[in-house]
Amino acid sequence: MADRSHGSDRSHGSHGSHGSHESHGSHGSHESHGSDGSGATGSSPLILTMLLLTLVLLQGPIRGLLSAPVMQSWMTVFVAVLVQALPFLVLGVLLSAAIAVFVPPSFFARALPARPALAVPVAGLAGAVLPGCECASVPVAGALVRRGVTPAAALAFLLSAPAINPIVLTATAVAFPREPGMVVARFVASLLVACAMGWLWQRLGRTDWLRTPRRSPHEGQGRGAAFWGSVRHDVVHAGGFLVVGAMAAATLKAVVPASWLRTAAGNPLVAILALAVLAVLLSICSEADAFVAASLTEFSLTAKLAFLVVGPMIDLKLFAMQAGTFGRGFALRFAPATFVVAIAGALLTGAVLL
Repeated sequence: MADRSHGSDRSHGSHGSHGSHESHGSHGSHESHGSDGSGATGSSPLILTMLLLTLVLLQGPIRGLLSAPVMQSWMTVFVAVLVQALPFLVLGVLLSAAIAVFVPPSFFARALPARPALAVPVAGLAGAVLPGCECASVPVAGALVRRGVTPAAALAFLLSAPAINPIVLTATAVAFPREPGMVVARFVASLLVACAMGWLWQRLGRTDWLRTPRRSPHEGQGRGAAFWGSVRHDVVHAGGFLVVGAMAAATLKAVVPASWLRTAAGNPLVAILALAVLAVLLSICSEADAFVAASLTEFSLTAKLAFLVVGPMIDLKLFAMQAGTFGRGFALRFAPATFVVAIAGALLTGAVLL
C-alpha cells in the first residue's frame, strides 16, 4: 500500500512539475510576443523620423525639381485634367450606382422587344437614358442575362451605357467647347458600334461561349448598403485610373518630345491606332476620358474620337470584369472584336462628321 501511495505521490509531482514547466513556457511565450510587439511599435517613430530627416535634407533638390519648367508644365496639365474631370466622375458614379441598385433588371427585361434584332438597338438607346460607367455596366448586363434577356441586347447595353449617357456627353461638350461635332460624333459612333456588336453576337455568337453570370455581391443587401458599397468600389477604382490617365496625359504633353508626337499624329492611321491602344492601356472612366483626349492637341479629331469610342468599350479593367462575369473564353473573343469594330466605327464616323 505504501508503495502505491508513493507512486501516486511521484505521479502527482511529475504532473505538477510538468504543469509548472508549461506555465513558465506560456509566460515566456507571452513575454516574447510582448517584446516583439513593442519592438515593432518602437520602430514606427524611427522610420517616420528618418523619412522626415531625408525630406529636410533633400528639400533643396526637390524644390529645384518642382520649379523646373518641364515639371511646372507637367503639374499644370495633371491638375487641370483632374479638376475638370473629377466632378463628372463622381456624378457618374453616383447615378450609375443608383441605376444599378434602384432600377431592377426586370424593368429592362419587360421594356425590351421580344425579337433580338429589335431588342439590340433599343438596348443600345437605353444607354443614353440610363447612365452607367464601365464598372456598373458589366454587372447590370450580367443581371440582364440572368433574367432571360437575349445576350445580344445585354451586350449592346453593356457597350453603349458608358459611352453615350448624358453625363459622358456633357463632359465631352465641356472638354471640347469649340468642337460641338465631337459630341455628335461620339454619340453616333458609340451607338453604331454597340448595335453592330450586338447584331454580330446574335448572328455568330454561341451559347457555350457565354458563361451564365453569378449573382452580384451587392444582391441580397439592403438598398442603402448596396448603393454606398457600389459608390465606394467605383470611386476607388475609377479615381485611381483617372489619376493614372492624368499622369499619362501630363507626361505626353510635358516630357515626350513634341517631334515624336507630331510624327505619330502626322500619319492618320498610326494616330488612330496609337490613341486606341492608349485608351485600352489607360482604362480611364468614360466620364473623365474626354478631358484626357482634349489635352492631346497634336492629334486629329478622328484620332481623339477613336480614343473616346474604344475606351468605354474595351480596356484592361473591362477585359478583367468581362472575363470574371461571362468567362475568359467570352472575353478573349469579344474584346478583340470590339476593339476592331470600335476603330472602324470611329474612322467611318470621323470621316463623315469631323
